[in-house]
Amino acid sequence: MHETIWSRGNERLLQIKDKKINYYVEKVRCRCKVLLNGTLRIERLVKEDSGIYKVAAYDKNGKLKADETIVLIVLEPVPQPILNAECINKTLYVKCAVKTTAKDQMFTIELTQDKINKSQTNVTEVEFTTRHSGRYRCIVKNQVSKKTTEKEIKCPGQLNLYLILGIAGGAVFFVVLVILLIYCVRKKKADRLEDDDEERMKQIHQVDKEMAMRKLPQPPSNPTPQQTCVQQRPLPQPHAQQQAVPPQPRPRTKLQAPSQLRERH
Repeated sequence: MHETIWSRGNERLLQIKDKKINYYVEKVRCRCKVLLNGTLRIERLVKEDSGIYKVAAYDKNGKLKADETIVLIVLEPVPQPILNAECINKTLYVKCAVKTTAKDQMFTIELTQDKINKSQTNVTEVEFTTRHSGRYRCIVKNQVSKKTTEKEIKCPGQLNLYLILGIAGGAVFFVVLVILLIYCVRKKKADRLEDDDEERMKQIHQVDKEMAMRKLPQPPSNPTPQQTCVQQRPLPQPHAQQQAVPPQPRPRTKLQAPSQLRERH
């Protein structure tokens, strides 16, 4: 093309003619360049660059060869989302929010968990209630950017299903273990008592056997005369019951003088 003109709205930006660029606005304010093929390039794009752009191409005779209108929408990068949670009466309140000052900013907030997914567009926060603890993900995105915040959220006093099953299994195992322990103790005690009874019976039989061997023979039913006499003999009285008899005085012998003895001779 011989000549190309770029405009934004009703304001001309630049003209390229015979490979020469002519700016209608300040180059610093425009922040734009045009390539040899007529493409407009805007550097350091900001939200204020949004608008309706028009391009017109002419030949050497000034005849219009092309006329196009382009709507440019500049989207700012989405802010970092904030993920908050509150536990009340074992119920979890989860909220995903963004802080933004742009009223016309368009983005989507998505709050997800393994079992839950909630998404809304053109809002500043999304929230829901649940009883499931776990890892939550808050996603904010638009056509040019995407940011994510993740957090492990647990509600105090709320038990996981696997934890409940584990506790129940542990309790059952403990009860079975106690029952087996009681059974083993009682069985061992019964076996010990049975062994003691057997040992006691053996000792009793042994004593009875020894007593039978040591037992004296029975006397005959008709006693002999000698045995009768022996049996009829009175038993001696105890020494303490006999009366003490005083000893008799011995007779005294007279002593004779030697002269008398000689006279007798």
